[in-house]
Amino acid sequence: MGYDNVTFMAYFSAAVVAALLTLTYTYQFFKEQKTAVFALPSAVHAVNLLIIAGGARQLWPMNQWTFFIECLHFNIWVLAVYLTLRASVSRNGFPTSLKVLFIIGWPITGLALLSALISFPIPLALKAWLALSLAVVALVSLEQLFRYAAANDRQVKLLCLNLAALLLFDIYLFTHALIFQQVDPSLWQSRAAVSIATCLFMALGGLLLLQRTDRPAELTLSRPIAFYTTSLVGVGILIIILALGGYYVRLYGGSWGTVLYSLILIGAVLLITTIFLSTTIRSRLSVLINKHLFRHKYDYRSEWLRLINYLAQPADASEVNERAFFAVASVTRTTGGAIWIRKQGFYEPVYQSGLGTRVDLREEPVDSVFCQTFLQSEWVFFPESGDNQALSQFNEHLPAWTRNIPDLWLLFPLIVGDELVGFMALTKPRGDSTLTWEDLDLLKTMGRQLASYLKRHQQAEQLAEGRQFDTYNKLVAFIIHDLNNLIAQQALVVRNAEKHKDNPEFIDDAIKTISNSVDRMNNLLRKLRTDGKEMVSHLSLNEVVKKAVAECWRQKPMLTADISEAPCFIDADEVRLVMTFTHFIKNALEATPDEGRVHVTLQNHQKIAVIVIKDNGSGMDWDFIHNRLFKPFETTKSGKGMGIGVYLSREYINELHGTLNVASAVGEGTTVTVTLPVTSG
Repeated sequence: MGYDNVTFMAYFSAAVVAALLTLTYTYQFFKEQKTAVFALPSAVHAVNLLIIAGGARQLWPMNQWTFFIECLHFNIWVLAVYLTLRASVSRNGFPTSLKVLFIIGWPITGLALLSALISFPIPLALKAWLALSLAVVALVSLEQLFRYAAANDRQVKLLCLNLAALLLFDIYLFTHALIFQQVDPSLWQSRAAVSIATCLFMALGGLLLLQRTDRPAELTLSRPIAFYTTSLVGVGILIIILALGGYYVRLYGGSWGTVLYSLILIGAVLLITTIFLSTTIRSRLSVLINKHLFRHKYDYRSEWLRLINYLAQPADASEVNERAFFAVASVTRTTGGAIWIRKQGFYEPVYQSGLGTRVDLREEPVDSVFCQTFLQSEWVFFPESGDNQALSQFNEHLPAWTRNIPDLWLLFPLIVGDELVGFMALTKPRGDSTLTWEDLDLLKTMGRQLASYLKRHQQAEQLAEGRQFDTYNKLVAFIIHDLNNLIAQQALVVRNAEKHKDNPEFIDDAIKTISNSVDRMNNLLRKLRTDGKEMVSHLSLNEVVKKAVAECWRQKPMLTADISEAPCFIDADEVRLVMTFTHFIKNALEATPDEGRVHVTLQNHQKIAVIVIKDNGSGMDWDFIHNRLFKPFETTKSGKGMGIGVYLSREYINELHGTLNVASAVGEGTTVTVTLPVTSG
């Protein structure tokens, strides 16, 4: 097995790896990755390598068609670079020089095609010049991609670096051929090795660095992996490969080159296949690459946006804890865990996922040493810290129930301000489960954000409960206020009974008053039986105002009214609406001396009814109207009222989508204007 066989094996292996790269970018197409456009140049590259392998007995270029494919594969790389750039930069953002750069290679490829069609031979020197020019154009195009589209995309950056290595070697190869007027056989074979290495790394990047969001991609190398792990593993693998290769050569003869390229081909195929099929290996390799080839383990901008996106989605009260857990799980890639929230004097487990139904999660007292360590040190407990004294120094405070959680990874606090809202337990993630300073900082930051989120929802629930009590309190205030009015009516009857008990007219009036009181008491009882719900009916507003005036006229005959006969109707609770008008009329009567006047008018202006209650009584000052009149429990009637009548009346008018206006001046009187939307039938 001589040079030809080694060359064939080298280029065949390179073609297979390039085909795997093509499959990788095809897979990316279904994942909607912008680098999927490189599937076409990868395929052309694989075809070019396969054609070279088929003519391994000849050095480059074998014939005119081979040279055409060589030129075409450079231009297809440039085309993919252009398409990727266009997806990242607006078309108007391309300067003219760049547009020329992206099309300058096609005339050269056209010349090569014409030469192949008419079988016109091109001298070796000219072919080397043309191929060198195309390689330089491709490299300059790649530089634009690296500069404008790779800053926040690790996959594009890795692709640019590997493709640059491939093009730089081609530039060196063709420059050498131009100087010495022939292609160097060793360099020609090495070109296949360079292709294998670069395509392999691009395929790994295509599988492991699928881009979800923009991620910073500054390349660096950590010292531990550079000086210890890599060296030891690399030396061991090299010794094993040399031993197996030597054994093969000794038994069967042949060339070391064939052994080397065969091993590279088998290893590359197995590696890419394993990574594609195994989610666990892909996750661990992703962690390894992000940890040792990039500046930070986490892309904090990406992780923070993902967390905020989870928490910003609208959620019912029953979904809040679930959303908080999966917000953390999406960042840490954990598969299970639980959340404890403070309730009364304990932290109670409120949510769990991926732990199974038999896991016994216990409550934890608020004043336990475990919880105090959370609060005072903002400590992240790592039960399996081993000999790491820094991470295990408070592990003796871990409650016994934590041992019931399978594959427990860590527990971290949820703190807002100086309050421990709760804490969260997480099981081991799919990838690397070791803790670093980045993990601890990220967990503490997420814990504070989650604590704020959970606390806000707790307060929202408390506010909702408060609103329920507020509704109940309004109902009680309404009933007490109405009872107070009924008592006043009954007290008036009792006071006048001894004096007028022999007067038939008084007896009739007293019976009407008592009957009215009974009706109102029955209405109150019905309201209580319906949990305070309004008994809405279709009412004649004319009759409602007349009823309110008639009820108040019995007390002071100075009350007059001018009620329009134009029909107007409204859907409302009759008891509350009558009480609303009655309250304003009674207030006017109480503020007006016996020689004064209180006048009520109702006018219908198309779809709006206007009710005006005007008196010439004592009046109110500006400060009282604007700062005290509508406040509950504010009153000017010492010992006679509760101060909630005006408040309840205004609230009900607002519920009916009406308006209330009060104009008054001290010593001149008050005018109350109510407008309500009505219908004519």
